[in-house]
Amino acid sequence: MFDTIRRYAGRLRTSAPARPEGAPERRAHNLFEAAAVYVAARAEDDQDRIEEAAAWVSPEALSFGVSELACRAVVALARERDESPDEVARALLGLPAA
Repeated sequence: MFDTIRRYAGRLRTSAPARPEGAPERRAHNLFEAAAVYVAARAEDDQDRIEEAAAWVSPEALSFGVSELACRAVVALARERDESPDEVARALLGLPAA
């Protein structure tokens, strides 16, 4: 009996979801892709792309992705400028040096 259940569950895991005939295949977006598109769209003031990227993942995931992107960007700029991440972050935000 348990073998029957195990085989059934295995088929569920490996079966592809049904999609209508002729419908384009949709690819799931990950949170980092959503964050990259969202931030680039914000920089370009493209409201349509902002809304599109925001719909790809949950608001929490998008927030995490944007935060991770900001951290990586500050670290990359700091290395490029040979400055500390704190100096770069403050300069980008127009804050006085600490």
